Amino acid sequence: MELQLKNGDYVPNGAGGLRRVMGNEELLQRVLFRLTARRGRFPFWEELGSRLWQLGQVPAAQRQSAAKQYVTEALADESGLRVEAVELTAKDDGTAELTAELSYGGERLSAALDIQL
Repeated sequence: MELQLKNGDYVPNGAGGLRRVMGNEELLQRVLFRLTARRGRFPFWEELGSRLWQLGQVPAAQRQSAAKQYVTEALADESGLRVEAVELTAKDDGTAELTAELSYGGERLSAALDIQL
């Protein structure tokens, strides 16, 4: 069981403590953390995180395949988790919505986040 994070802050439980997450909610929190953390920025764990922040440097025609590669790399240490599909949808404001379809223990999970291009 992990403490719940929202926008980088711990979430209070309303009783003076902090809210905890478990099960699929806990797994999805770890997935989102790994996808949003910049790979190579943690001195003692350089493999933690993703390279999604570098997608803006990739030619537009290659971004979809690069996004799937970056998501797969970032989640490789999550035992039993499979990346089934990754969809990258560019927006007019220079960002993109990334949706990762995952499977874990026979269940389908989906994680979505906006990234800067």
